[in-house]
Amino acid sequence: MHTLAHFGDGGPGPWILFFPVVWVLVIGGGIAMLRRTVWRGRRGPGPGRPTVDDHSPIAVLGHRFASGEIDEDEYWRRLSVLDEQFGRHGKGVA
Repeated sequence: MHTLAHFGDGGPGPWILFFPVVWVLVIGGGIAMLRRTVWRGRRGPGPGRPTVDDHSPIAVLGHRFASGEIDEDEYWRRLSVLDEQFGRHGKGVA
């Protein structure tokens, strides 16, 4: 039986594939870890994540709505005014 490295002739046999597979797994794991940690912060917010500062009027309005200080009608009314003022037509992100 002939294998990739001629196992019957005294060669290393199929074990010669072990180290390249280990290196592929190590490099792939390192890239996956970098994508989940370091590189994610450099990309900025992803899809569906607004770029609203915590102290912006829209964020403050969202916090007030979430805490129950204002009702839904007042929230949408004020949000439409803020969207027009800050040029964010139709997004409605708080």
